[in-house]
Amino acid sequence: MSFEITTAMVEQYRANVILLSQQRESRLQGCCQREDVVGKSFYAERIGATVGQVRTTRHGDTPLISTPHSRRKGTVNDWEWADLIDDQDRPKTLIDITGKYSVNGVAAANRHKDHFILEALGGPAYGGEAGGTTINNYDSGECRLINGDGTLVTAGSDASDTTETALTIAKLLLCKQLLDQAEVDAERQRYFVTNAYNLTQLLNTTEVKSADYNTVKALAQGHVDTFLGFKFLRIEYDAANNLGLKYHATDTGCLCCYGFAENAISLGMQEEPRVSVDKRPDKGNADQVYISQSMGATRNEGPAVVEILLKAAP
Repeated sequence: MSFEITTAMVEQYRANVILLSQQRESRLQGCCQREDVVGKSFYAERIGATVGQVRTTRHGDTPLISTPHSRRKGTVNDWEWADLIDDQDRPKTLIDITGKYSVNGVAAANRHKDHFILEALGGPAYGGEAGGTTINNYDSGECRLINGDGTLVTAGSDASDTTETALTIAKLLLCKQLLDQAEVDAERQRYFVTNAYNLTQLLNTTEVKSADYNTVKALAQGHVDTFLGFKFLRIEYDAANNLGLKYHATDTGCLCCYGFAENAISLGMQEEPRVSVDKRPDKGNADQVYISQSMGATRNEGPAVVEILLKAAP
């Protein structure tokens, strides 16, 4: 059993275990295209735009337009979590500890699911028939970068200066412009993922406070939900486990945040988390709560993703 179990003993006079505050559900899974995976990898099949031609003669030959096909490869990762419950501890507790451990473990799986999606948003993708070609996020035709000072970086992955500012309407408008210029279908839901600090800075913007600019009345709800076509998602950086939104590699004052369109990422999963409770004879016949899941993600449409460097904290 967890070495912390003594805090749940009867002497604490509590009949229920309180699960400490944590992100329990995946906040990004619903933004992705779901791929059911058999094996270790999966492919996102892509069809590119075509151009027809003007007919110049009567009864001329029918033009054959070759439709461009391409693919992106994703790899699933085998993730697991386990903890033990000693038989000797069961009579000393007033709680169903097995169920609480299961809930806690599934929450950990959901947070790691978001981790893989964020890696796909900001990391390399793999193209070609077998996925052997590495496509970095700032390569031609891939996602664009808005610097810490709100300017567009035309090439390269490094912040060009050390000026970091928080989320502003100007940055959102530039993000929207880049998606529009890439002809990302306006009917696809657009998302913006950032942390609580930057959402607070946006709430303090005069235009957002005005109902004339914000139809969802963000202040009345207590948070920004949708603005300028973006639905906002909040994820914090978990420094202890290196999960969540990450700091920029060369400018640790900047947090890597993303504006992106629905289905720009493919999420591959073999199945939902598998939960089992089994006896461990090698551990004093303790019950083991074991949770596993195979999951991974790939960026399948670079122009539908914009990375924005935002000031990480006050």
